[in-house]
Parts: sequence; C-alpha cells; structure tokens
Amino acid sequence: MGKNEAALADITHWIGGARVAGMASRTGKVFNPATGDVTGSVRLADAVTVDAAVSAALAAFPAWSETSPLNRARVMFRFKELLERNHEALASIITHEHGKVFSDAKGEVQRGIEVVEFACGAPQLLKTQFSDNIGGGIDNYSLRQPLGVVAGITPFNFPVMVPMWMFPLALVCGNTFVLKPSERDPSASLLLAELLQEAGLPDGAFNVVQGDKEAVDAILTHSHIAAVSFVGSTPIAEYIQAEGTRHGKRVQALGGAKNHMVVMSDADLDHAADALVGAAYGSAGERCMAISVCVAVGDVADALIGKVKTRIGALTITGGMDARADMGPLVTAAHREKVLGYIDCGVTEGASIVCDGRSHQAATQAGFFLGATLFDNVEPTMRIYREEIFGPVLCVVRVPNLAAALEVVNSHEYGNGVAIYTSDGGTARSFGRAVHAGMVGINVPIPVPMAFHSFGGWKRSMFGDHHAYGEEGVRFYTRYKSVMQRWPDAAASKGPEFAMPVNK
Repeated sequence: MGKNEAALADITHWIGGARVAGMASRTGKVFNPATGDVTGSVRLADAVTVDAAVSAALAAFPAWSETSPLNRARVMFRFKELLERNHEALASIITHEHGKVFSDAKGEVQRGIEVVEFACGAPQLLKTQFSDNIGGGIDNYSLRQPLGVVAGITPFNFPVMVPMWMFPLALVCGNTFVLKPSERDPSASLLLAELLQEAGLPDGAFNVVQGDKEAVDAILTHSHIAAVSFVGSTPIAEYIQAEGTRHGKRVQALGGAKNHMVVMSDADLDHAADALVGAAYGSAGERCMAISVCVAVGDVADALIGKVKTRIGALTITGGMDARADMGPLVTAAHREKVLGYIDCGVTEGASIVCDGRSHQAATQAGFFLGATLFDNVEPTMRIYREEIFGPVLCVVRVPNLAAALEVVNSHEYGNGVAIYTSDGGTARSFGRAVHAGMVGINVPIPVPMAFHSFGGWKRSMFGDHHAYGEEGVRFYTRYKSVMQRWPDAAASKGPEFAMPVNK
C-alpha cells in the first residue's frame, strides 16, 4: 500500500462544535488518486450518529434563527477572510484526495468563496415587501423565515465548492445545517467546520456526518430535517427526491448531465478547439458541466478534430502538486475501471476512436490515471452518447445544420448545460432561446452561473422547484409568509363583515 495502518488519518464527524468518532464501527478507505496509496480511514455514520448531529442542530436553531441577518452576515464575512487565508490549504486537500490538479483545485475554492461573498449580503437578500394601506387601514407585508434544520449531500468531484453552494446561504437565512460530504474525499469538510467555528458560528449550527448510503437514508427519513439539497448522479437524485418528499421534506436534487458543444462552420476553430479540450478533459472530465459531446455542424468536423487531436497530444497528465499538470487522475480505481468500460463499449458499438486514452503512457503509471479519449462518428443510439461517463472521454456527433444540432441536443434526456461556438449573433440568439437546457454558453464552454445568479439544469438533470445558490437558493432555504395588519379604532367598529374582503 505504501502507507501502514498506523499512519492513516482518522477522518471523523463534526458534531456540536467538535470532532467526534461516532458510535458506528464501519469505516471506508480514502486514497491519494495520484499514487494509489491509502491515506486515511473515514468513519461511516449510522442513524444514531446522524441523530446526534440533527439534535445539535436543533439545539442551536432557536438562538441562531433569532440572530439578526446582519450579525449572521458578519459571521460569513469572517468566514470569507479565513477561507482566503486557507485557500491553498483547502486546494491541497482537494488535490490529494480527489486528484484534480492544484490550479483547478484553487479555482474550485475560489468559486466557493464567491457564494460566501453573496451570502454576506443577507440583510439585503432577506428584505421583503411592504404595501401601505391596501384598503380599510390594512397594511400587507411579507417575511422570509428559516425552515429549521436542513441538510446537504454533496459529491466527490467538488468537495469544497458544492458544499459552499449550500450551507452559506442556508446559514445566513437562519437555518442550521448538517453536511454529508462524499466519503471519497471527506477531509475538506472538517477544515470548513473549523473555519466556521473560528469565524464565530455557534456550536451546533453546522455539523458534518461522514458516511455512505446508510447516512443518506438516515438524513432522508429523519423527522427533524426540513429540507435536503443534493448534487450527484441522476439515479441517486431521483432517489433523493422520491424519499425526501415522501418523508415531507423540501428537496433540491441536481442530477447528471451530457453537455453538448455545438460548433458552427463560422466559429473560430482555434478558440473552439481550446474550449473543447479544456472543458472535456479538465478535472479528468469529472465535472457535471464538462463538455462530453461536440456537435460538429456542416463540414467543420475534420478540421476541428485535427485541432483537438493536436491539443490532446500536448496535454501533460500527471498528479500531485506538479505545476505543469493539465489533467490529473480519476478519483478511484473503481471509477477508472468504469470509464475504461465505456471506452471499450464505444469501440464495440462502432465509433471511430481518434485518441485512445487506454494506451496513453499515463495509464501505466501508479495511481488512477487515464489518457484523454476522443471518439468520432458517434451516433445518438450509442451508450457512450446516451449515458454520462464522467471521465476524460469526448464524443463527436456530425450533423448537417443548426436545426439538426438542436434536435440532437433537445432529444437527450439530460438538459444541464450546453454551449454554442459561432460568429453570428442571430444564430446565437435563436439557439439560446430554442435549446432545452438550464445553462447556456455563447462562445463560453462551461457556463456555470456566477454566485449572484443560480445553477441548475432541465429535464432529468434537475429535480425540485429551486435551482442552487443565488436568489433561488434564498427561496429554497426560507418559507414565505404574508402578513396583513390593521390597528382599528375600536369606536369605529361596524360589526361583522360577511363579504369577501377586497381593496377599497
């Protein structure tokens, strides 16, 4: 293994303001994907441990929910400063447990910090409306009040950013939070918990339970958890939504994707090729917004594929903190084998393999590496087109015109993100309006909205009524209440009124 058991990190839960081992004896292994070594042992929570975290959150809720939005925002201001001081430490944890290259890990942390910055505007975000004297001396105003204890279940591919899509807004809205991070890269969650405590967040307002499906099921069935936010694969998102809503919870479940980039014949092909390579192979393709399908329109395919192939040949694939790295390893050996299976399937189905990641020299070194793979002549009936691969595999589909490109994109069951590369404004505008996806890039390969907008897809990429973070996030983590008030002169009472009240 390269690490003996005594040297392994013991990765615990965080409950009530402290690291705790929990009652369950089950553990899981945490790997360094660049070496294949086991680096840690993570505790896997049972229902008793989840209940302890929820109890701590329940105890903290009354005081935290009554704290003014301004003072809750001040905690987030201090948390943001601490995140900036610990930016590289968090990125290093990501690189060593997830495998993405260090520059990419730093970008992940930054995108999380931006949501914290947005959450610092809580006093403005939670402002509501007041209508004076709507009739008969009655005023009408609205409130947005916290839900109570809420939970987040987050994926392995963004162990810092995705949790920070959730808990900063949940906390500034007055809720308390239970985080269940991925058991594949759990350590960053504990540093986040420590920084929140240092920022002044009351103990119990933020808790972490490490674990697998047993912990997830305990969260979904717990009677004191009001809402669950999830990011991950579509089958699990469907399960989260079904079980969560069946147990009376508000659910926001972001699922899988098969993101397309449409390249028109008038596009700048060098820019398009750069975008394709970065968006398809960045983070080894382990992004829900990765471009995994290029839709080449007209006669553009051959020239574009040539440029992409050249760029693939220049990629530096290595791990750790190597500043030269463009792409790192996949997260686990099991996931690498799954991606290899898809490549084998693509060859069997008859797609033309232009670049074969199986034969790249990186695939022979220690760790969970795989080279960048490029398929041409992919048909929409093939598994490599229909299913989310979540690895460094790019498929090229050839179509004759824009209408055919839209048909390909809109017919897919996923509708997370999409991009188009074109020099024509009319083409871009009509595409943006007609395409069936939640996030659209016009000459932008990965159109992840900024923190003050909201993230989410369409079709089987999103389950629930609210997208993540931004103003949609504030709505998800609050209940709307309308209040009508009147302070009448008792002497002016006219007795009972039986007609439907109307504006007067």
